[in-house]
Amino acid sequence: MPERILVAVAWPYANGSIHIGHAAGCYIPADIFARFHRLVGNEVLMVSGSDSHGTPVTLEAEKRGVTPEDVFTEYHNEFLETWKVLGISFDLFTSTHTDNHQEVTQDIFLKLYNQGYLYTKVMQQPYSEVDGRFLADRYVEGTCPHCDFDSARGDQCDNCGRTLDPQDLIDIRSRISGDTPIFKETEHFFLKLSAFEEQLLNWIRPKQHWRPNVKNFSIGYLERGLHDRAITRDIEWGIPVPISGYENKRIYVWFEAVIGYLSASIEWANNIGEPERWKDFWESDQSRAHYFMGKDNIPFHTIIWPAMLLGYGGLNLPHDVPANEYLNLEGMKLSTSRSWAIWLKDYLDRYQPDPLRYVIAANMPESSDSDFSWGEYVRRNNDELVATFGNLVHRVLTMSHRNFDGQIPHPGPLDDLSQALLEEANQRLAGTASDIRACRFRAALNDNAMALAQSANRYLDRKAPWKEVKTDKAAAGTTLWTAISVINCLKIALYPFMPFTCEKLHHMLGLEGTIHDQGWQWSPEHTTPGTPFDPPTPLFTKLDESVADEEIERIRQ
Repeated sequence: MPERILVAVAWPYANGSIHIGHAAGCYIPADIFARFHRLVGNEVLMVSGSDSHGTPVTLEAEKRGVTPEDVFTEYHNEFLETWKVLGISFDLFTSTHTDNHQEVTQDIFLKLYNQGYLYTKVMQQPYSEVDGRFLADRYVEGTCPHCDFDSARGDQCDNCGRTLDPQDLIDIRSRISGDTPIFKETEHFFLKLSAFEEQLLNWIRPKQHWRPNVKNFSIGYLERGLHDRAITRDIEWGIPVPISGYENKRIYVWFEAVIGYLSASIEWANNIGEPERWKDFWESDQSRAHYFMGKDNIPFHTIIWPAMLLGYGGLNLPHDVPANEYLNLEGMKLSTSRSWAIWLKDYLDRYQPDPLRYVIAANMPESSDSDFSWGEYVRRNNDELVATFGNLVHRVLTMSHRNFDGQIPHPGPLDDLSQALLEEANQRLAGTASDIRACRFRAALNDNAMALAQSANRYLDRKAPWKEVKTDKAAAGTTLWTAISVINCLKIALYPFMPFTCEKLHHMLGLEGTIHDQGWQWSPEHTTPGTPFDPPTPLFTKLDESVADEEIERIRQ
């Protein structure tokens, strides 16, 4: 029976372009996971959208002298094009700036309020006398009291991951004018997080399938004690509080953005003309929700959003939160403020998407920070994609086309070496599936899929069909048929990682339809002797080593 898989992917702030750190943190792993589950025949719903109400959007708008909606619209459209070119296969990529999202957010707000999980309290908020207004959390920064990071925000420290309140910051300052704000009283709604502390601990502790970094961080966070958090702010851009007397308040972004996973699912169901279909992914015991994001978002998805779901009632909690660590660039932390980044839009204007998807997956920061370097990118492209996988495909299909009338050869009896390779293909495909299911994407790619490509090359080197064809054409045909069968297996195993390349290979093998039509299934019988195919073309382009130096210089400019 097919499983139902909700793939919920972090919502990017619509205030700037996406860089490779974002891609490695959540978008490429989520897409690998979703593509695999679609291939095995599961029902998949993959949703996300632009976080349009975050204060980073209003900060960017004020800097430019335009409206927040102008900024959001520009980057939302850019995101849509980026996902298309990079092959991130969302079922819906929407935004928080929709009537549907506002309706769902206000419904959750009111139900939590009516059940006693929201309450009002007067609190101290930073107020800039220079700017003449209250400053939302991201409008202030200062030194983190936990790790001494000097650029912590008013809601969270990016260095240690702790959530903060503006009053926690040492040497607090306004990000607009640079002045030191005073603290003034203002009334806000609070989420009673403290009411869910024990429930959440009991829910998380048995999670053996969670990554240790995610589980340990979450348990440590809870054991330090949960504190109620304000969920409204004195701002103009955002979703209004649906209670009379609070017309000038807005629901704060950290509360409403996570609701986007639910509102996007509801929007998707309406779009396909099945308004109740979202319930299959949110209320059914047969559905599992996987949340993909970077490690800075762990507490929002393992603690705050689950608390909101528990308070609301009747909706599934996350099954897994496979948050990645950070991807560094050339040995240094990615920094958008210093433009120390590789922007996806810029990359995709000049290079193919699959080599980047491959390199990021091969070095994905699953359990610790990893590093992207252009030198490593060029090496992996040339040594692994061109020389290992690409060369395997090209020499096998070229020899077969040239010597067997443009058709897949007919095999004779298989020797032990050929049988062993086909058995390994079966094992490697199963291993790839097992690792992807467990969100071990590096192992799926490096230890299974590409290991099979290496084995196929060793098989060819031992069998030497370029010599066999001169003395025993039938034996050469058997060797090449065996290799083509394994290439057909590799096409499936590598598809979640490199979808464009593998679809191209599917057609190069003379097959009709798409890989999705074939599904995650393979056996040697799928390689039909006599199938005609066109002369092969290279799958990848070899890069000159100078590319690395040129690209590093581009970043530094």
